[in-house]
Parts: sequence; C-alpha cells; structure tokens
Amino acid sequence: MLNVFLVDDHEVVRRGVRELLENEEDITVVGEAGTRKSALAEIPPVHPDVVLLDVRLPDGDGIEICREIRSSAPDIACLMLTSFADDEAFLGAVIAGASGYVLKQILGNDLVTSVRRAGKGESLLDPSMVAKARARLGRDLEDERLRPLSPQERRILELISEGMTNREIADTMFLAEKTVRNYVSNLLLKMGMKHRTEAAVFAVRVAERQKKSFPGPE
Repeated sequence: MLNVFLVDDHEVVRRGVRELLENEEDITVVGEAGTRKSALAEIPPVHPDVVLLDVRLPDGDGIEICREIRSSAPDIACLMLTSFADDEAFLGAVIAGASGYVLKQILGNDLVTSVRRAGKGESLLDPSMVAKARARLGRDLEDERLRPLSPQERRILELISEGMTNREIADTMFLAEKTVRNYVSNLLLKMGMKHRTEAAVFAVRVAERQKKSFPGPE
C-alpha cells in the first residue's frame, strides 16, 4: 500500500486529489494539511511514502517543506504540484530534492502514475531540465560572488586569471604594486575566498562559461 500525504491550501483541491487517489486500490491518503506549519507537524508522525506538495502556501511554500522533509527523512518522496510553470520554482524543487514537478492541469491518470513512480523512488524530472537548472544555479552563485566587485576589482581578477603577478598587474594598469595588493585582498574578502589561486580558477571558469554563452565568429 502506498501512503500519501497531501499539502494544499485549497480544501477543494485536496478533496479532489484525495478522491482521485483513494479510488486506487494500492493508494491510501494518510493525512492532509493546508499550511506549512501544519504540514511539518503532521507529516513526521505518519511518515508517508509520498508527499504531494503545492508550491505556494499561505505561510511559506512547498519547496521549503520538501527541503526539510528530505533532510530529516530522505526516504520520503516529494512531488511538487503547481498551477504555473515557474523556472525559479523548478530550480528550487531540484535543489530541494523533489522527485517531480507537475502542473495541476495534469490528467488524473497521469497524476496517479506520477505518485506511484515517486513512491518507487523514481525521478520524474527531465534530466535535461535538471542539468539546465543546475547550470543556472552555478551561474547564480558565480554572479553573487562577482556582484560586490568594483569594475577595477573585476579587471584585476581577470588579470589574476591570466597568471599575472601583482607587479605585472601594476604595470598593466599603471598602479602602484601596493595598491594592487590592496585590491587583491579586498576582492578575495568580498568573494569569500582565502587564496589568490582560488580566485584565479573561479575567474577562468566564469570566462569559459561566458565564452560558451557568447561564442565569437568562427
């Protein structure tokens, strides 16, 4: 028997999904909740096989619930259910460890199939979409590190990635070597890095990504 817990802030949706699932001989709905708070309180005691989660809730979202459930009980599968295709939410679902991300427009039989597959430990996420989401996450993290840097610091980071010493950077940018050392210390601090080499590797990776995103003429 596959035990399922429903989380949606609309009672009519929960009632409809419950009826749909319980028409199947091998599926039982062991509980339901309409808020993040009640879901996190009620899910652990019943320990369902699958939690069907609405992405948007009045006091949070289903992705937060998925993340917490997967952290404390990784054997529980989470299937996200949403009204809208949202790249941000899909990315969040991938990071949180969701088994799938389906739209509420899904046909009833397809939803039942999705619940069964999630209960078997299968991933319903398109591998190509997951790869794109993870690449997007990597870009976002890179952009977060670059954002605090001034144009001058970005230029120095670029020269570091080319293997230049502080003296060479100073000569190239017509600055004092001591000034360059200060810039390097500041940019490492802003990026949360300890070593110059770490910054150089990071800068090379960003440059390679940009080259792939904006290839020049052949």
